[in-house]
Amino acid sequence: MSQILVVDDEAIITMQLEERMSALGHKVVGMASSGDDAIAKARGAKPDIVLMDIVMPGKTNGIAAAKVIHEEMDIPVIFITSYADDKIIQEVKKVNPYGYIVKPFNELELKATVELALFRKKTEDADPAKRRRVKGAVPDPT
Repeated sequence: MSQILVVDDEAIITMQLEERMSALGHKVVGMASSGDDAIAKARGAKPDIVLMDIVMPGKTNGIAAAKVIHEEMDIPVIFITSYADDKIIQEVKKVNPYGYIVKPFNELELKATVELALFRKKTEDADPAKRRRVKGAVPDPT
């Protein structure tokens, strides 16, 4: 069972995500409604993965929060957002997300994205050289 942090400023979305994650056998260890709250809850709960909205109230949006969470705590982030324009996609690429789902999402898409992200994280943790290549610290020898 993986531990999930759900971050979205819309309560209905966080409740839907909590319900679906639980139905898929995961445990939601926290919910947040802003980027700053997400960072604080990730520090405390240390989830296996974060499901993150992009546009939220406050000074820290989901992209900025994801950068802190991934770089500081090494926790993968999957974005779940209504935004898919080119400018947002370019900004998201800079934080190397483990997935990107456009709302409205469906359960199969959510399941596949979460499972692949968890697999990627497990694979990277098992192979430090691969992890450095993914983060850009070492060139890929292939």
